[in-house]
Order: sequence, then C-alpha cells, then structure tokens
Amino acid sequence: MRTLLKKIDVSLTFFENSLIVIILGAMVLLAFLQVLLRNVFETGILWGDIFLRHLVLWVGFLGASLATREEKHISIDILTRVIAKKFVPLVKLLVDAVAIIVSVWLAKAGYVFLKFEIEANTILFKNIPAWYFQLIIPVGFGLIGLRFLLKFIEQILDNPFKYFKTN
Repeated sequence: MRTLLKKIDVSLTFFENSLIVIILGAMVLLAFLQVLLRNVFETGILWGDIFLRHLVLWVGFLGASLATREEKHISIDILTRVIAKKFVPLVKLLVDAVAIIVSVWLAKAGYVFLKFEIEANTILFKNIPAWYFQLIIPVGFGLIGLRFLLKFIEQILDNPFKYFKTN
C-alpha cells in the first residue's frame, strides 16, 4: 500500500512540477514579448494580459497542491502546541480529514462554477472558451484534496492510535 501511495505521490509531483515549469516559462516569454512590443513597437498582444492572468491562476493552484504535499501550506497549529504530545497525531488526522472535506466541497463548487461558464459560453479570446482556463479551479481543489487524502492514509498506516495503548 505504501508503495502505491509513493508512486501516486511521485507521479503527481512530477506532473505538477513539469506543468509549473512549462507555464512559468510561457508566462516569462509572453510577458517579455508584451513589454518588448509595447515599448519598442508601440503595439502588443491583445489577449496577452488576460492569458497571463489565467496562467497565474494555474500556477497558484499547482503550487498550492505542491505546498500541501510538503506541508508548507497555511495552517494554524496552535492546538498541536497546547495539547499533550500523544494527541498530536490524532489532531493531525482530524485536521486532514476536515481539509479533505473542505477541498472536495470547494472542488464541487468550482465544478458548478465551471458548468455555469460552459453554459454562458464566455469567450476569453480568439474564440477560445474561458472555461478551458477556469478548469483549474475544480481540478486544483481536487488535487489539494487528493494530497490531503494521501497524507491522511499515510498517517493511518503509521497508526496514530498506537500512543493510546495502555499496558
């Protein structure tokens, strides 16, 4: 089971890192091209700024998923500092369970938003629907939820209840 979890985690990390590198590269090139065209040729790419804004959204969600993997996401851990050390694994398990529920709920809300965008047929630029770029919202929250689920399963396999055994 641990091997399967590790393979999923490594594959997902490779995919996210690769996508971030590609998107960041495209963002840098497009932003540089926009500056060059505006300052030297007094023109620009009409859809460039809108495209860059949506790419920032993609990088943000992919980065949030990677931050969740590394446990570098925003967290309020005052409870783990106040309670007895033997309860910390149980609290982490509970927090991850709540994070999974919230992430799934946000992914579902993102999906509803995406359905509205598809129905509205919003065009971002050059006949390209906006929902192509907004797809990252439900997918991103889904990835974050998956990361929390992987951590949750890993903690269960580590047996957080072993601290409560009385001999």
